[in-house]
Amino acid sequence: MRISSVILGFAAVWSTAMAQSPDVSSALRWRSIGPARAGRARASSGASGHPTVLYIGFDNGGLWRSSDYGSNWEPLFDREATGSIGAIAVAPSNPNIIYVGTGAGIIRPDLATGNGVYKSTDAGRTWTHLGLDSTLMIAMVDVDPTNPDRLFVAALGHPYGPNAERGIYRSTDGGRTFERVLYKDEYTSGNDVRIDPSNPSTIYAALWQQQQTFWEASTFGPDSTDPGAGGVYKSIDGGTTWTHLTEGLPNVLEANLAIVPSNPRVIYAMAAAVNPAGGSGPVQFYKSSDGGAHWTLRTRAPNGQGDSTATTDGRPLTRIGGGDVPTIVVDPKDENVVYSASIVMWRTEDGGGSWSAVRGSPGGDDYQRVWIDPNDPNLILVVSDQGAVISGNRGASWSNWYNQSTAAVYHVTADNAFPYRVCSGQQDSGSLCVATRSDDGEITFHDWHPANIQEYGIGAPDPRDPDVVFGSARRNVSRYDRRTGQTTPVGPDSAARGDKFGRNVRTMPLIWSAVRPDVLYYASNVVWRSTDHARTWTRISPDLARQTWAIPASAGKYARGVTPTPRGAITALSPSPRSLKVIWAGTDDGNIQTTADGGATWKNVTPAAIKPWTRIFNIEAGHFDTRTAYAAANTLRIDDMQPHFWRTHDGGRTWREIDEGVAPGAVANSIREDPRQPGLLYGATDTQVWVSFDDGDHWQSLRLNMPAISVRDIEVKDDSTCLCADLIAGTHGRGFWILDNLSPLRHLAKLIVPGGVFLVKPQTAIRVRFGTNEPTPWPPELPAGENPPAGAVLDYFLPADASGRVILEILDARNKAVRSYASDDSILTPDPARDSASYVRICQKKPTAPDCGLPLYWPAPRTRPSATAGMHRFEWDMRYQPIASDSAQNAGEVLDIGAVPHRSMHAPTAPWAPPGRYTVRLSVNGRSYTQPLVLRLDPRVKTSAAGLRQLATLTTEMYEAAARVAAIDTRTMPDSVSRLFKRASTAALAAALAMDGADIAPTAAQVATCARARAQVNQVMALRARLARRP
Repeated sequence: MRISSVILGFAAVWSTAMAQSPDVSSALRWRSIGPARAGRARASSGASGHPTVLYIGFDNGGLWRSSDYGSNWEPLFDREATGSIGAIAVAPSNPNIIYVGTGAGIIRPDLATGNGVYKSTDAGRTWTHLGLDSTLMIAMVDVDPTNPDRLFVAALGHPYGPNAERGIYRSTDGGRTFERVLYKDEYTSGNDVRIDPSNPSTIYAALWQQQQTFWEASTFGPDSTDPGAGGVYKSIDGGTTWTHLTEGLPNVLEANLAIVPSNPRVIYAMAAAVNPAGGSGPVQFYKSSDGGAHWTLRTRAPNGQGDSTATTDGRPLTRIGGGDVPTIVVDPKDENVVYSASIVMWRTEDGGGSWSAVRGSPGGDDYQRVWIDPNDPNLILVVSDQGAVISGNRGASWSNWYNQSTAAVYHVTADNAFPYRVCSGQQDSGSLCVATRSDDGEITFHDWHPANIQEYGIGAPDPRDPDVVFGSARRNVSRYDRRTGQTTPVGPDSAARGDKFGRNVRTMPLIWSAVRPDVLYYASNVVWRSTDHARTWTRISPDLARQTWAIPASAGKYARGVTPTPRGAITALSPSPRSLKVIWAGTDDGNIQTTADGGATWKNVTPAAIKPWTRIFNIEAGHFDTRTAYAAANTLRIDDMQPHFWRTHDGGRTWREIDEGVAPGAVANSIREDPRQPGLLYGATDTQVWVSFDDGDHWQSLRLNMPAISVRDIEVKDDSTCLCADLIAGTHGRGFWILDNLSPLRHLAKLIVPGGVFLVKPQTAIRVRFGTNEPTPWPPELPAGENPPAGAVLDYFLPADASGRVILEILDARNKAVRSYASDDSILTPDPARDSASYVRICQKKPTAPDCGLPLYWPAPRTRPSATAGMHRFEWDMRYQPIASDSAQNAGEVLDIGAVPHRSMHAPTAPWAPPGRYTVRLSVNGRSYTQPLVLRLDPRVKTSAAGLRQLATLTTEMYEAAARVAAIDTRTMPDSVSRLFKRASTAALAAALAMDGADIAPTAAQVATCARARAQVNQVMALRARLARRP
């Protein structure tokens, strides 16, 4: 039983002609289900003089801190406007001052943008946004070693278009103002900046001319006609003037730098030159021993140019993930020891003459940065595409990255198991399917498993066999069988057709028909259909991408090198849930096409306002008619950072853009229609989830308690297998989240003008045991996802504070109240779960007080219905009314052994209510409101109907007998007689609770126990009758 007060106000009338829309900004609550497997982290830092304190920043998962060498991590940035972290700088002279540069800090085909620089003066507890919003991506921040108000910022700028807010910035007033001090042009980024630790007036920086192409996985870049595209620079006057360092260096396009702490005259650079044929050349490792005036090549790429006497070793020079120049760091005590973060982590002990592997794996961990404690070279923090790890012995052994819930998933698909699982590819970690409920009370590593989908792919569990998961990949589909662990590619054979039918991007659509569960669709630049579990495929469309197109204005000067030819692929596919003949498709180059005859003919219905190379991230075919569709149009790659949602109700003949109320500055990723309530829509952008109650005309935030994170996909799970109504979000940096029980949103969507008290019709409740992990629970240090609510969820709204008690009752089929709660119920105050500091003092004074026998991170909060204005959620634990007795009171003060940190229930003092139909009654201000409630058994239970009836009959009999005896007033009876009554009541209750653990027919021993308890009850009831006849 748990309550969460969710204040639900109502928005103002949009206009005199429109009805009010409910504001759900404080309603409901998302729960994270994990996995506790990390994603890409680009930023890292420690705190000078505090070796246990470490910080890491994820591309899209926020800023995290550990105060115990990485054993545990906590997020610090979850309430800010962005979760994309590219750089972290802790002031060396004051570890409470932290600067964070947002945006991924790395240019990749899949990236995240931010909104400038933030500052904390209290070690991350609170944050101030400083500005540089339009930089979008910040690669590095460095702070003066003696003055925490002086800092430099390397700003990458817009990844898909030219802009002026890029280059190297300086602040001398703690970030209140910034001055751009090194700048070439609107195409050239600041990629790195370093302050000399011995002389803060000396600064080194690297520039990089770069821009991603609007088609996937390519980069515009300089060529031989564009010299000086990047370069390494030095300032000796605090950043006011700069010198381009060239002696011994090639025509540098991109470089990462490292100053030797023990000898700052020595500088290392990992640099890539401009390729005369265009773009970037091979990466090579350089050293300067005179402050950058002259450079020597120390490690040469096998295909590189320069000093042939340098060591040739391409391993430490390998680009991270195939594209990014490795970053480097130098041992603070030894100038010859340098680490290279590449797909493997490498170390040289002789300044680049030879290299050895420190850490890596066959799949390529893609290490991003290394931080070394300035006082202890044995303490190393490394961040990678897999998260962060720490070594305290110079790399001999490491912590693990399975304690950072920052998975970057691409999509979300639910299977039809119970409990249902959600599946997706995960950036750099392959794929996974995660259970949405665990029998252990919380979702741990036991509850998820890889599904062998390509990391960018979409999972498509077989709707008739959830143990079989199909996955999309470039040019192919995989089939994974959970029972055998075997995976095989199953076509279609699009690769043999080349670009004619096989053009693709990282994430290709794969989806089952909701009309016929044997029909599976896949897309490249054409649509494919299989009706035999992917054994054979039929092409059912022509090339649906644009055959010619206007070059986007965002290409800028690079437009001269672009020839419009067919390049696009299908990125969104939605077969109608109402007709097998209707399918909608969207492409990454901005086309929307539809068929109404199963693919025989297709019609281009793209709105004129959708520009070429707008990526149609998803399309949602209407659930209530075949002519409705919704589209999320992502314009990141044409340098438009605004959200764009679209709607048609006439088969695509006309469209309306529907994004009023959606916050600007974050592109659109997904839109879904509620399958039960017309007009109720859910949208996702690069920062949060949104809800509309009027078919998209107006939107309001549904972020709630979720961090600002890129929500790549959402799905409504509502069917007969899950017995649920959930909204699932797949985030590209914090794994999967679920908004349980959409009943309040559906209820609000039906209201024309919300006004008085209402009780929401509850979702079907499933009687599942919350935690069966006896006798030793998972420790609180183990990262875990959250289980769904443990009871039946009851939602009600009060427009104003109640004038008296608020009563919630559960009535059985006989209209008898089997459970009652009231707003003035006595609960423990202060609550150990809500105010542990105050309750500790109570335990010190009275060690025998409830919950004082354990640490206070175990118990769940005590609850009662609220009588205050707003929307409220309460949970009925699906048990009968507790029996008021000494033994029951003592039992209720003991935590159940199947415990979960912060959610542990007290031992039950009443048995389960049997499955069936109930009525919820809300009484407030002299009126009553009712709604039906169905209580279902766990679908996994296979006990016969006769056995379940016997269990319910016997349990109810024992409970009612115990309650009947407990209600007898024994205060005037002799103690010896009173004890007989208490023993009888206790025996009957114990007999009922002994059958509590499983939904099986009572065993012979349980039946015998009940018979003995029945005899005791009959004995004391007869005794009571005799006593009542005495004069």
